[in-house]
Amino acid sequence: VQLQASGGGLVQAGDSLRLSCAVFGGFSRNYVMGWFRQAQGKEREFVAAIRRSGHITNYADSVTGRFTISRDNSKNTVSLQMNSLNPEDTAVYYCAASRSTVVLSTTSQYDYWGPGTEVTVSS
Repeated sequence: VQLQASGGGLVQAGDSLRLSCAVFGGFSRNYVMGWFRQAQGKEREFVAAIRRSGHITNYADSVTGRFTISRDNSKNTVSLQMNSLNPEDTAVYYCAASRSTVVLSTTSQYDYWGPGTEVTVSS
């Protein structure tokens, strides 16, 4: 399974951005999908995750109410809608897939990772 994230860029504080992740070599419906991010000099941290069916989601406290994760299993994609961005959201964002059946927030529990897409939010 290969993952390819896209949609990153440079935006101003308060703007919105939508990230997408395409799944290749497998069916996205077979995986819990998650988004993580890693700011320069910091560890990779959990952002959001969505269960296989799409009915259950989980978010980090720092993005709750601003970010929305969704999936379209018919297109083998998962998205992250990011609103009200602030400079603290600046990071490389990674898409990940897990063979688990429950929503996970730990990097070690994900089996596949994409190369990441960079998001920069200026003040």
